[in-house]
Amino acid sequence: MADISVREITDKDEWEQFIAVRPEANFLHSWYWGEFHHRLKHTVLRRGYYEGSTLIGVLLAIVEPARRGRHMVIPGGPIMDWDKMEKNPIWVNDIRLLAKRQACVFVRIRPQRILNSENVAFFRSFGFRKAPMHLHAELTSQLDLSKPDEELRKAMRKGTRYELNQATKLGIDVSSSEKDDWLDEFYDLQIKTAQRQQFVPFSKKFLVQQFQTFAEAHDVLLYKATYNGELLNMAFIIFYGKEAAYHYGASTDAARQYPGAYAIQREAIAEARRRGCARYNFWGVAEHHQTTHRFYGVSVFKRGFGGEDVAYVPAQDLIIQPARYALTYSFETARRKFRKL
Repeated sequence: MADISVREITDKDEWEQFIAVRPEANFLHSWYWGEFHHRLKHTVLRRGYYEGSTLIGVLLAIVEPARRGRHMVIPGGPIMDWDKMEKNPIWVNDIRLLAKRQACVFVRIRPQRILNSENVAFFRSFGFRKAPMHLHAELTSQLDLSKPDEELRKAMRKGTRYELNQATKLGIDVSSSEKDDWLDEFYDLQIKTAQRQQFVPFSKKFLVQQFQTFAEAHDVLLYKATYNGELLNMAFIIFYGKEAAYHYGASTDAARQYPGAYAIQREAIAEARRRGCARYNFWGVAEHHQTTHRFYGVSVFKRGFGGEDVAYVPAQDLIIQPARYALTYSFETARRKFRKL
């Protein structure tokens, strides 16, 4: 077994340079996602795993002081050279040590590893178990931006092509900004969308701090679609490394009559290609058979652009305090059923 050491990473460039060459790199495990949580006053831990002086893995851990139990989350990671780390338990031992120091009940991880029996068994072998709640999107729809425009267009649903043509004919206006001037409007629209679609909205502080953090790195845009001056849709798109992600969206009642959402996605995809992104991630989608899922309609919209479903290993929990975790597990299981997730 290779001699691997662990230490805290305090250099943003060291972290980002390592992430940049990894195909599974994503904004959830970026330096900036950690900075965003710093602004929310969360404890943020950045660990580096070294073979000699060579960095071979990074792990971003965020401590969440939730009422259901203080816990640590590891979103979209860790990002590692798994050929060198797969059989070495040092990263799991490190996670357990950090969680105990932070008095956490459990650790929740949503790894950036494709869902298959081998990867599920891998996490089980290190003591993880499937979490009762998701952490971040586990089933996503992703568009391969290396394909020519004509090929992408042919892969779209007929209805999607029709709506895009209608957006052009009607003159739907799409504009974008990396300034925070539109955040109040986006927050208000998110509240109305949440009421209509029955989901729990994010707080204004959560959205503002997230947007401002990524805006400082020029990695985010807010999009707005209007028709004859009337607001239809807004979208929060993160452009990080080789991936663009449709992270949040919101719509007005008027949006049901006009293809503003389609027009926004067309512009965001074009921007992603200009920035050299390899893929456009439409973010979470419901399973094909979940026709009664409250996000089924949104999922049909996302899949209409011709992307492929990409499923990641679902959120996994590493239990630190078994007795307290049992209460958390029961609470989250009941909440998942109540919210029909």
